[in-house]
Amino acid sequence: MAHLNEEGKINPNMTLIDAEFFKLKKTLALYVFESGTSRMLIDTGETLSARKIVKKLKNFNLYPIQKILFTHAHWDHIQAYHRLKKIMQDTEIEVLAHENALPVLKNPEKMNEFFKYSVEPIENATPLKEGDIIKLDGLELEIFEFFGHTQDSIAIYDKKNRNLIVGDAVIDILDHDTYVPVLFGPNFNEASLLNTYKKLKKMRPMINSISFSHFGTYTDDDVDFILNNVEDMYMKAKNALIQWHEEGYSVEKITELYQESIIPNSPLFTKESLQGLQWNIEQNIECLKAAGFIK
Repeated sequence: MAHLNEEGKINPNMTLIDAEFFKLKKTLALYVFESGTSRMLIDTGETLSARKIVKKLKNFNLYPIQKILFTHAHWDHIQAYHRLKKIMQDTEIEVLAHENALPVLKNPEKMNEFFKYSVEPIENATPLKEGDIIKLDGLELEIFEFFGHTQDSIAIYDKKNRNLIVGDAVIDILDHDTYVPVLFGPNFNEASLLNTYKKLKKMRPMINSISFSHFGTYTDDDVDFILNNVEDMYMKAKNALIQWHEEGYSVEKITELYQESIIPNSPLFTKESLQGLQWNIEQNIECLKAAGFIK
Protein backbone atom coordinates (compact mmCIF):
# COMPACT_ATOMS: atom_id res chain seq x y z
CA MET A 1 0.00 0.00 0.00
CA ALA A 2 1.52 3.29 -1.07
CA HIS A 3 2.03 5.71 1.81
CA LEU A 4 2.81 9.42 1.67
CA ASN A 5 5.05 10.43 4.52
CA GLU A 6 5.02 13.88 6.11
CA GLU A 7 7.15 15.26 3.25
CA GLY A 8 4.68 13.95 0.70
CA LYS A 9 6.99 11.25 -0.65
CA ILE A 10 6.25 7.56 -1.12
CA ASN A 11 7.47 5.47 1.77
CA PRO A 12 9.11 2.41 0.14
CA ASN A 13 8.85 0.36 3.32
CA MET A 14 5.08 -0.02 3.01
CA THR A 15 3.61 -3.03 1.24
CA LEU A 16 2.41 -2.17 -2.28
CA ILE A 17 -1.04 -3.46 -3.18
CA ASP A 18 -3.80 -2.20 -5.47
CA ALA A 19 -5.25 0.28 -3.00
CA GLU A 20 -3.37 3.52 -2.39
CA PHE A 21 -3.68 6.08 0.36
CA PHE A 22 -2.20 9.38 1.39
CA LYS A 23 -2.13 10.99 4.79
CA LEU A 24 -3.32 14.54 5.18
CA LYS A 25 -1.09 16.00 7.87
CA LYS A 26 -2.83 16.26 11.25
CA THR A 27 -6.12 14.93 9.88
CA LEU A 28 -6.59 11.44 8.49
CA ALA A 29 -5.53 8.88 5.91
CA LEU A 30 -7.59 8.69 2.74
CA TYR A 31 -7.68 5.57 0.58
CA VAL A 32 -8.38 5.06 -3.11
CA PHE A 33 -9.34 1.77 -4.70
CA GLU A 34 -8.45 1.59 -8.38
CA SER A 35 -9.27 -1.16 -10.84
CA GLY A 36 -9.13 -0.55 -14.56
CA THR A 37 -10.58 2.91 -15.07
CA SER A 38 -12.78 2.76 -11.94
CA ARG A 39 -11.75 4.57 -8.78
CA MET A 40 -13.37 4.97 -5.38
CA LEU A 41 -12.22 7.36 -2.66
CA ILE A 42 -12.76 6.33 0.97
CA ASP A 43 -13.86 9.40 2.98
CA THR A 44 -13.07 13.01 2.11
CA GLY A 45 -11.60 14.72 5.14
CA GLU A 46 -12.14 18.37 6.01
CA THR A 47 -13.22 21.10 3.62
CA LEU A 48 -9.92 22.99 3.85
CA SER A 49 -8.12 19.89 2.52
CA ALA A 50 -10.22 19.56 -0.65
CA ARG A 51 -7.78 21.21 -3.08
CA LYS A 52 -4.86 19.31 -1.58
CA ILE A 53 -6.79 16.05 -2.06
CA VAL A 54 -7.44 16.75 -5.74
CA LYS A 55 -3.81 17.75 -6.26
CA LYS A 56 -2.58 14.52 -4.70
CA LEU A 57 -5.06 12.44 -6.69
CA LYS A 58 -3.72 13.95 -9.89
CA ASN A 59 -0.12 13.47 -8.77
CA PHE A 60 -0.88 9.78 -8.20
CA ASN A 61 -2.71 9.49 -11.53
CA LEU A 62 -5.83 8.63 -9.56
CA TYR A 63 -8.04 11.31 -11.09
CA PRO A 64 -10.94 11.36 -11.75
CA ILE A 65 -12.86 9.66 -8.95
CA GLN A 66 -16.23 8.10 -9.79
CA LYS A 67 -17.29 7.00 -6.28
CA ILE A 68 -16.88 8.28 -2.74
CA LEU A 69 -17.61 5.92 0.15
CA PHE A 70 -18.03 7.21 3.69
CA THR A 71 -16.90 4.86 6.45
CA HIS A 72 -19.29 6.76 8.76
CA ALA A 73 -20.97 10.15 8.99
CA HIS A 74 -18.63 12.07 11.31
CA TRP A 75 -17.65 15.56 10.17
CA ASP A 76 -13.93 14.85 9.69
CA HIS A 77 -14.77 12.12 7.17
CA ILE A 78 -17.45 13.86 5.12
CA GLN A 79 -17.01 17.63 5.38
CA ALA A 80 -14.97 18.12 2.19
CA TYR A 81 -17.52 16.38 -0.04
CA HIS A 82 -19.27 19.47 -1.38
CA ARG A 83 -15.99 21.29 -2.09
CA LEU A 84 -14.59 18.22 -3.85
CA LYS A 85 -17.74 17.88 -5.92
CA LYS A 86 -17.45 21.52 -6.96
CA ILE A 87 -13.78 21.17 -7.89
CA MET A 88 -14.37 17.88 -9.75
CA GLN A 89 -17.23 19.17 -11.91
CA ASP A 90 -15.88 17.23 -14.88
CA THR A 91 -17.01 13.88 -13.45
CA GLU A 92 -20.19 12.44 -11.95
CA ILE A 93 -19.65 11.10 -8.44
CA GLU A 94 -21.72 8.45 -6.69
CA VAL A 95 -21.80 8.65 -2.88
CA LEU A 96 -22.07 5.45 -0.86
CA ALA A 97 -22.65 5.05 2.89
CA HIS A 98 -24.26 2.68 5.34
CA GLU A 99 -28.04 2.90 5.31
CA ASN A 100 -27.99 4.15 8.92
CA ALA A 101 -25.80 7.08 7.85
CA LEU A 102 -28.27 8.47 5.34
CA PRO A 103 -30.46 10.34 7.88
CA VAL A 104 -27.33 11.87 9.44
CA LEU A 105 -26.01 12.94 6.04
CA LYS A 106 -29.33 14.54 5.13
CA ASN A 107 -29.84 16.19 8.52
CA PRO A 108 -26.44 16.87 10.13
CA GLU A 109 -27.69 19.45 12.65
CA LYS A 110 -27.36 17.18 15.72
CA MET A 111 -23.83 16.14 14.73
CA ASN A 112 -22.88 19.76 14.01
CA GLU A 113 -24.11 20.80 17.44
CA PHE A 114 -22.20 18.03 19.23
CA PHE A 115 -18.88 18.54 17.42
CA LYS A 116 -19.24 22.31 16.86
CA TYR A 117 -18.23 21.85 13.23
CA SER A 118 -20.32 22.69 10.19
CA VAL A 119 -21.30 20.03 7.65
CA GLU A 120 -23.70 20.76 4.81
CA PRO A 121 -26.46 18.19 4.08
CA ILE A 122 -25.67 15.42 1.60
CA GLU A 123 -28.99 14.51 0.03
CA ASN A 124 -28.28 11.57 -2.26
CA ALA A 125 -26.30 8.49 -1.24
CA THR A 126 -26.45 4.83 -2.19
CA PRO A 127 -27.29 2.83 0.98
CA LEU A 128 -25.02 -0.03 2.03
CA LYS A 129 -25.44 -2.86 4.54
CA GLU A 130 -23.65 -5.98 5.76
CA GLY A 131 -22.66 -8.29 2.92
CA ASP A 132 -23.06 -5.81 0.07
CA ILE A 133 -20.49 -6.11 -2.71
CA ILE A 134 -19.11 -3.08 -4.53
CA LYS A 135 -17.69 -3.95 -7.95
CA LEU A 136 -14.94 -1.86 -9.54
CA ASP A 137 -13.99 -3.29 -12.94
CA GLY A 138 -13.63 -6.79 -11.51
CA LEU A 139 -12.35 -5.81 -8.07
CA GLU A 140 -14.93 -6.84 -5.47
CA LEU A 141 -15.14 -5.07 -2.12
CA GLU A 142 -17.32 -6.48 0.65
CA ILE A 143 -19.04 -4.35 3.28
CA PHE A 144 -18.96 -5.31 6.97
CA GLU A 145 -20.92 -3.53 9.69
CA PHE A 146 -18.51 -2.47 12.43
CA PHE A 147 -20.84 -0.62 14.81
CA GLY A 148 -19.91 0.95 18.12
CA HIS A 149 -17.94 4.08 17.30
CA THR A 150 -21.13 4.97 15.46
CA GLN A 151 -24.14 2.95 14.45
CA ASP A 152 -23.30 3.49 10.78
CA SER A 153 -19.61 2.51 10.75
CA ILE A 154 -18.53 0.09 8.04
CA ALA A 155 -15.37 -1.75 7.08
CA ILE A 156 -14.38 -2.39 3.47
CA TYR A 157 -12.81 -5.78 2.73
CA ASP A 158 -10.64 -6.25 -0.36
CA LYS A 159 -10.52 -10.04 -0.79
CA LYS A 160 -8.00 -9.91 -3.64
CA ASN A 161 -5.41 -8.11 -1.52
CA ARG A 162 -6.66 -9.39 1.85
CA ASN A 163 -6.84 -5.85 3.21
CA LEU A 164 -9.48 -4.45 5.56
CA ILE A 165 -10.16 -0.71 5.83
CA VAL A 166 -11.86 0.01 9.15
CA GLY A 167 -12.07 3.80 9.27
CA ASP A 168 -12.45 4.82 12.92
CA ALA A 169 -14.51 1.77 13.87
CA VAL A 170 -11.89 -0.09 15.93
CA ILE A 171 -9.26 2.22 17.40
CA ASP A 172 -7.11 5.17 16.36
CA ILE A 173 -3.47 4.06 16.19
CA LEU A 174 -1.45 7.14 15.31
CA ASP A 175 1.79 5.15 15.42
CA HIS A 176 3.12 2.05 17.18
CA ASP A 177 3.33 3.88 20.52
CA THR A 178 0.33 6.20 20.25
CA TYR A 179 -3.35 5.31 20.38
CA VAL A 180 -6.65 6.80 21.50
CA PRO A 181 -9.97 4.99 21.95
CA VAL A 182 -12.84 5.53 19.51
CA LEU A 183 -14.91 7.50 22.03
CA PHE A 184 -16.35 10.13 19.71
CA GLY A 185 -19.81 11.47 19.02
CA PRO A 186 -23.29 11.19 20.46
CA ASN A 187 -24.06 7.76 19.00
CA PHE A 188 -21.27 5.71 20.58
CA ASN A 189 -22.39 2.30 21.84
CA GLU A 190 -19.99 0.17 23.85
CA ALA A 191 -21.91 -3.12 23.48
CA SER A 192 -21.77 -2.76 19.71
CA LEU A 193 -18.08 -1.91 19.85
CA LEU A 194 -17.27 -5.04 21.86
CA ASN A 195 -19.20 -7.11 19.30
CA THR A 196 -17.13 -5.47 16.58
CA TYR A 197 -13.93 -6.53 18.35
CA LYS A 198 -15.17 -10.13 18.41
CA LYS A 199 -16.15 -9.93 14.76
CA LEU A 200 -12.79 -8.51 13.76
CA LYS A 201 -10.89 -11.20 15.64
CA LYS A 202 -12.82 -13.92 13.79
CA MET A 203 -11.78 -12.30 10.50
CA ARG A 204 -8.05 -12.78 11.21
CA PRO A 205 -7.63 -15.69 8.74
CA MET A 206 -9.05 -13.47 5.99
CA ILE A 207 -6.71 -10.48 6.32
CA ASN A 208 -3.04 -9.73 5.79
CA SER A 209 -3.32 -6.02 6.51
CA ILE A 210 -5.63 -3.60 8.28
CA SER A 211 -5.96 0.09 7.42
CA PHE A 212 -7.05 2.88 9.75
CA SER A 213 -8.23 6.40 9.09
CA HIS A 214 -6.03 7.64 11.97
CA PHE A 215 -3.49 6.59 10.60
CA GLY A 216 -2.22 4.08 8.12
CA THR A 217 -1.83 0.40 7.36
CA TYR A 218 -0.43 -2.37 9.55
CA THR A 219 0.63 -5.83 8.42
CA ASP A 220 1.93 -9.18 9.67
CA ASP A 221 2.70 -9.30 13.42
CA ASP A 222 1.17 -5.85 13.90
CA VAL A 223 -2.20 -7.23 12.79
CA ASP A 224 -1.97 -10.00 15.40
CA PHE A 225 -1.00 -7.54 18.11
CA ILE A 226 -3.87 -5.18 17.29
CA LEU A 227 -6.52 -7.89 17.12
CA ASN A 228 -5.31 -9.58 20.31
CA ASN A 229 -4.99 -6.40 22.35
CA VAL A 230 -7.47 -3.84 21.00
CA GLU A 231 -10.19 -4.54 23.57
CA ASP A 232 -7.76 -4.31 26.47
CA MET A 233 -6.34 -1.08 25.02
CA TYR A 234 -9.81 0.40 24.76
CA MET A 235 -10.78 -0.64 28.30
CA LYS A 236 -7.55 0.65 29.81
CA ALA A 237 -7.99 4.07 28.20
CA LYS A 238 -11.73 4.33 28.89
CA ASN A 239 -11.47 3.31 32.56
CA ALA A 240 -8.57 5.68 33.15
CA LEU A 241 -10.46 8.62 31.66
CA ILE A 242 -13.50 7.88 33.82
CA GLN A 243 -11.38 7.53 36.97
CA TRP A 244 -9.44 10.76 36.38
CA HIS A 245 -12.62 12.69 35.62
CA GLU A 246 -14.34 11.36 38.75
CA GLU A 247 -11.29 12.37 40.78
CA GLY A 248 -11.95 15.94 39.68
CA TYR A 249 -9.01 16.52 37.39
CA SER A 250 -9.21 19.15 34.66
CA VAL A 251 -9.05 18.22 30.97
CA GLU A 252 -5.52 19.62 30.89
CA LYS A 253 -4.43 17.38 33.79
CA ILE A 254 -6.22 14.33 32.33
CA THR A 255 -4.36 14.89 29.07
CA GLU A 256 -1.05 14.92 30.94
CA LEU A 257 -1.99 11.74 32.84
CA TYR A 258 -3.04 10.01 29.60
CA GLN A 259 0.33 10.76 28.04
CA GLU A 260 2.23 9.63 31.15
CA SER A 261 0.19 6.47 31.85
CA ILE A 262 -1.23 5.23 28.55
CA ILE A 263 1.20 6.40 25.84
CA PRO A 264 4.46 7.26 27.67
CA ASN A 265 6.66 6.37 24.67
CA SER A 266 4.68 8.34 22.11
CA PRO A 267 6.88 10.35 19.73
CA LEU A 268 3.83 12.43 18.76
CA PHE A 269 2.65 13.48 22.22
CA THR A 270 5.34 14.16 24.81
CA LYS A 271 5.27 16.02 28.11
CA GLU A 272 6.55 19.06 26.23
CA SER A 273 4.11 18.74 23.29
CA LEU A 274 0.49 17.76 23.91
CA GLN A 275 -0.96 19.76 21.02
CA GLY A 276 -3.92 17.89 19.54
CA LEU A 277 -4.13 15.29 22.31
CA GLN A 278 -6.05 17.60 24.64
CA TRP A 279 -8.77 18.14 22.02
CA ASN A 280 -9.00 14.39 21.58
CA ILE A 281 -9.28 13.77 25.32
CA GLU A 282 -11.94 16.47 25.63
CA GLN A 283 -13.98 14.75 22.89
CA ASN A 284 -13.52 11.38 24.61
CA ILE A 285 -14.90 12.79 27.86
CA GLU A 286 -17.89 14.39 26.10
CA CYS A 287 -18.63 11.03 24.45
CA LEU A 288 -18.43 9.22 27.79
CA LYS A 289 -20.92 11.72 29.18
CA ALA A 290 -23.28 11.24 26.23
CA ALA A 291 -23.03 7.46 26.65
CA GLY A 292 -23.83 7.66 30.38
CA PHE A 293 -20.42 6.55 31.70
CA ILE A 294 -19.74 9.96 33.23
CA LYS A 295 -22.33 12.18 34.91
